[in-house]
Amino acid sequence: MKAINDFLSWVLPYTEWPMFILLIGGGLFLVFYSKFVPYRYFGHALAVVSGKYDDKNAKGDVSSFQALSAAVAATVGLGNISGVAIAIHDGGPGVVFWIWMTALLGMGIKFYSGSLAIMFRDTDSDGKLQGGPMFYITRGMGKWARPMAVFFSICGLFGFLGVFTANQFTEAFMGVVKPQETLLVASEFNWKLGIGFVLAIVTSIVIFGGLSKIAKVASTIVPFMVGVYLLAVIFVMANNAGQVLPALKMIFVEAWNFNTIVTGGFWGLVIVGVRRAMFSNEAGLGSAPMYHGQSRNDEPTKEGLVAMLGPFIDTIMVCTFTAVVIILSGAYLEDGSGITMTMSAFEKTLYGFGDILLMVIVTAFALSTLFTYSYYGVKCLSFLTTPKIGKWYNVFFVVMVIFATVASLDLVKNLIDLSYALMVIPNMIAVLYLAPKVNAASKQYFIKKKQSGT
Repeated sequence: MKAINDFLSWVLPYTEWPMFILLIGGGLFLVFYSKFVPYRYFGHALAVVSGKYDDKNAKGDVSSFQALSAAVAATVGLGNISGVAIAIHDGGPGVVFWIWMTALLGMGIKFYSGSLAIMFRDTDSDGKLQGGPMFYITRGMGKWARPMAVFFSICGLFGFLGVFTANQFTEAFMGVVKPQETLLVASEFNWKLGIGFVLAIVTSIVIFGGLSKIAKVASTIVPFMVGVYLLAVIFVMANNAGQVLPALKMIFVEAWNFNTIVTGGFWGLVIVGVRRAMFSNEAGLGSAPMYHGQSRNDEPTKEGLVAMLGPFIDTIMVCTFTAVVIILSGAYLEDGSGITMTMSAFEKTLYGFGDILLMVIVTAFALSTLFTYSYYGVKCLSFLTTPKIGKWYNVFFVVMVIFATVASLDLVKNLIDLSYALMVIPNMIAVLYLAPKVNAASKQYFIKKKQSGT
């Protein structure tokens, strides 16, 4: 494990600038190129998600709401709860500002990639509709771009493993329940391995049931658990109302701290923010378009508007609330990183039982993320081979869940960071290349909308 981690740590810095230029530069370009469509039509996007504009005759397997729930299930989770803690640990409170900036640009990126998912979806050898970067790269850009789609899919086989989630869930369980003291005397390693096997079994039951089962479970669990989490955070903020504004002020002040102690100085701080924002909402990564491509919707612009709500929900809302609680509790000054920092913040601010409540929420988030991530990996392997072989990815996925429970946080974080950075490159090149087609489609859509008076 140490050898693998040393290799990942060595390669990772070389991916920082391509990722940064494509995400931030590309995101800024798309925001202006779209003439701020994602922000101007925010209300319309909410109406589309509510089902107001659903077309019962449209092709697809799931509703727009289910597609958004499944995509948000994969992103609202431990990336928001422990990912923010890792960001603050690595870069200080100011990193949250750069997470916000990346999320706002991410809304623009998701609008384009969600639209492309519908515009260039295709049927696989089983006759099922498929969407996502592999399809808009090959169908939208042409056969010459196929190596980009293959590269994206190979990186996806590792990027879409549930290793971070399994690792952080195990840390949370060991920290709160302390099973080696309260349940059964056994070594920490054996307990972690046992948790891995239980996670693997529960995950298997759902993921071998296919997309409709995943979407059904996700659209039931996610809205409820996000609601419980937000209520807990709002309660903490109301109880500590006097400290909320100073915490927000600290985020803004520290964001421009040119003498910051983070590795790499000011730019290091920005890079940490961009990395963790991408990890939180996956904008530019190309994962969410795989779900949105399955949506019962024949109108690309509608799905693009639904997709762009993802970064708003999971980064602007959930990450901000998490960050404020971590800062006002003082937990960010402690040694722990990841889920242990967030646990400490909740324990301090919710009368000593906050960590238990967070454990319940984390369990639901962890399971919903594991259910949805496996689907992304199946699509990558199916593209590289056939849908029949693609289903075998689930076996690899389940084995790696067990591996992740005994691996170090550094190892799983570096593996995901490297895979994500490499996946951004072909996906963002395709999104930027195909952006004029999305603009043409959205222009027609809004003309029709105006004419129909809806």
